[in-house]
Amino acid sequence: MYENIVFATLFGGLAGVIGHVKSKGKMIMPRKTKKFIYLGFFEDFLTGAMSAALLVLSSGINSVLNVLFISIVAGLGGEALIRKLELIQWQEQQDSLPEKKPDNCKKE
Repeated sequence: MYENIVFATLFGGLAGVIGHVKSKGKMIMPRKTKKFIYLGFFEDFLTGAMSAALLVLSSGINSVLNVLFISIVAGLGGEALIRKLELIQWQEQQDSLPEKKPDNCKKE
């Protein structure tokens, strides 16, 4: 069981890094700015690794091939989940802004 978790963590993290390169076009290295620390590709590695490990733990898969497949899907799916959450957050911000009427509307 522990081998499956380690295997899932490594391949899920690798899939997360591949998703990072696919979305950003390059591998962004971690860096520290004045206000925060940006983890770069390591953030996507951790997201993919955690999602793959949790999915393998919750499903109870024993086959190495199934662990590999589920890990890759979970690693890439972790990135998609984060994008979806960012989209929802952006939409909520847009909904909270007051609506402006277009200038070409005339009162009758």
